[in-house]
Amino acid sequence: MSSKEQSPLWEVFVRARRGLSHTHVGSLHAPDAELALRNARDLYTRRQEGVSIWVVPASAITASSPDEKDAFFDPAADKVYRHPTFYPVPDGVAHL
Repeated sequence: MSSKEQSPLWEVFVRARRGLSHTHVGSLHAPDAELALRNARDLYTRRQEGVSIWVVPASAITASSPDEKDAFFDPAADKVYRHPTFYPVPDGVAHL
């Protein structure tokens, strides 16, 4: 078994500038969080693209399944009051 297969998988998120959200940029294998953070810096911010890096063990992420998207997101569809489609938009408002 190679060391890559033995090391846990980490998901990497980088914030490009202050005030922006962190964005998923990729994954890497590393034995611990400190080394994952250093490797992420070397791999994903070589040209000073970021001001902050998060590394998260892939095993700690729980995600919805794309195959079940209809059943998972259907409950939001019956709450029409959450969608501003029937409110009048005042004149002069470019973006709402």
